[in-house]
Amino acid sequence: MDILSNLKYANGSRKNKKRIARGEGSGHGGTSTRGMNGQMSRAGAKSKAWFEGGQMPLQRRIPKLGFTSPFKIQFQVVNLDLLEKLAESKKLEEINLKTLMQFGLISTFKKPVKILGDGILKSKLKIQANAFSKTAIEKIQAAGGIAETI
Repeated sequence: MDILSNLKYANGSRKNKKRIARGEGSGHGGTSTRGMNGQMSRAGAKSKAWFEGGQMPLQRRIPKLGFTSPFKIQFQVVNLDLLEKLAESKKLEEINLKTLMQFGLISTFKKPVKILGDGILKSKLKIQANAFSKTAIEKIQAAGGIAETI
């Protein structure tokens, strides 16, 4: 019968702590498990987490690919099918940046807006945006609307 006062850890489950630099009698005196020479045997020795022991670092070994233009224009994209749904539900005849922002189709005025020609446009709309795709212009004009570039 086990009593709480008789409980012990299983054999081999617990190790004794290394008492480093507590004299030769501890078995870890002298160089204190640091070895004889080298950077890490000295006091205050540190190395960065990304240091690879003098080997060529990973970020310099891996090839650099591609090019990212700092002048690329990031458009906010709106498709014609969304404009059709908006025009039908809100009975709109003119759509501009304020309208798109008001109904949540764009998130900011800082980036330009481009209208793409995905979907079918039936409503006769006057649409103002920063840019239009060719198919969007064709579909807007086919429906009798006007595509106006700001």
